[in-house]
Amino acid sequence: MIGLFKYAMDIGEQMLISGAEVHRVEESVSRICYAFGAERVDVFIITSSMVVTVHTTDGEKYTETRRIINTTTNFEKIHKLNELSRKICQTKLTEEEIKEMLNEAINCKRFPVWAEVICYALIAGAFTLFFGGSVIETVVSLLVGAIVRISISLSDRVIGNKIFRKFFSAAVTTLLAFLAVKIGVIEKVDKIIIGNIMTLIPGIGLTNAIRDLFTGDSIAGLLRSIEAVLIALAIAAGYFLVAVLGGFAL
Repeated sequence: MIGLFKYAMDIGEQMLISGAEVHRVEESVSRICYAFGAERVDVFIITSSMVVTVHTTDGEKYTETRRIINTTTNFEKIHKLNELSRKICQTKLTEEEIKEMLNEAINCKRFPVWAEVICYALIAGAFTLFFGGSVIETVVSLLVGAIVRISISLSDRVIGNKIFRKFFSAAVTTLLAFLAVKIGVIEKVDKIIIGNIMTLIPGIGLTNAIRDLFTGDSIAGLLRSIEAVLIALAIAAGYFLVAVLGGFAL
C-alpha cells in the first residue's frame, strides 16, 4: 500500500506542477487511493503544498506531504496524468505498469521552442491588429513577440521566480517597442505594447483561481488570485521601469 500511495502522490504532484486545478488534483488523488483499497482518504491541497492521509482497512494510517515550488502550464502532461488516474481506477494496473505510464507522462514532449516563438509572434501581431494597429505596427509586433518568447526561454533558466520573469518580459517588450520608435520604424508604441502584453497576462491562472473559488477551494483560489494580481503588477512595473524611469515616455 505504501508503494502505491507514493504513486498517487506522484501523480497529484505532477498535476499541480503542470497547472491543474486544485479540486481536480484532490479528486484524482482520492480516487486513486480508494482504488488501491484505502478505507478513508483525507486530502488537503493548495497550490504550493499537498498533505494526504490514508486510512487502511487494517487500521494503519499513512501521511505524506509534498512541497510544490515551481509550476507551469502543460496541458499534454495533465491529459496523460488524467488518463493514467482513470486507468488506475478502472483496471487493476500493476506497479510496474503504473511506473512506466507515469514516467511516460512526466517525460512527454512539449512543443519545440521554435513553434512557441511563432505562436507568440502571431498572437502578439493579431492583438496589435485587433486593437487598431497598422500593418507596419503589426509586423513590428510580430518581431517583438518572437524576441520576447526567446527572452522568456532564456529567463526561465536564470530567474527562478515566475513574477520576476513576467517583470523581465514586460521590460523587454517595452524596450523593444520604444527602440522601434527611436529608429523611426513606427510612430507610437501603444498598440505594440498592448499586443505583446496580452501574451504575458496570466489568463489561465486567473481562470483556475475562479474555478477553485467556485468549487469551494477558497484558500487555493485566493492564492491563485493573489498570484495573478502580483503578476499583473509585475507586468506594469516592467513597463514603468523602461518607459518612465528609462526616460522613453518623457
